[in-house]
Amino acid sequence: MIDILMVDDHTIFRSGLQRLLLDETDLRTTAEAGNGAEALELVRRRRFDVVLLDINMEGRNGLEVLASIRAAQPALPVLMLSMYAEEQYALVAIQAGARGYIAKDAEPAELVYAIRCVAAGGQYLSARAASQVSGQLGGRDDRPAHQRLTVREHQIMLMMLKGLSLTAIGNEMLISVKTVSTHRGNILDKLGVASTAELVLYAVRHGIIQ
Repeated sequence: MIDILMVDDHTIFRSGLQRLLLDETDLRTTAEAGNGAEALELVRRRRFDVVLLDINMEGRNGLEVLASIRAAQPALPVLMLSMYAEEQYALVAIQAGARGYIAKDAEPAELVYAIRCVAAGGQYLSARAASQVSGQLGGRDDRPAHQRLTVREHQIMLMMLKGLSLTAIGNEMLISVKTVSTHRGNILDKLGVASTAELVLYAVRHGIIQ
């Protein structure tokens, strides 16, 4: 039996996903979490075979939570779920330590297959995402600038878009304010913007935030 921790800040989505998995005799949702803090508490005191983790959550986003899960339970497979298209976050998620990435609009059978795949020690990407990731790793990278940020830069960018100060970001990531400032400068340079206000406009244009 594959025991699943489901992490998503939308109760309705979690309920629908749990009902979907009831039809599978080898899968069961043994716990749910609505945010990163709840998820980490569960990971530290209970055993799971797979974590289904949403990227776009209030508070700490899924990539930040993924890093904490990797630190607490390095061998625990994490399958990232997202409303974002695969080309936007798949490579970032894999580089951050996820075992797989799947869009929320995927067919139910594909999600079930992906869960079984990562639980068995494999890695899951759709055929389209796998081709894109392969090309990106091979140097054929035509993604928008924000998709070429490093994992840490991407995490800091998302925190900046939430309005967190450099000090707050440093405290959250356990790095110095000077280091955060350096990353901020690199992010703005890579995206071709001159300020946090311009970064917000960039994020809206590219669908990073609504």
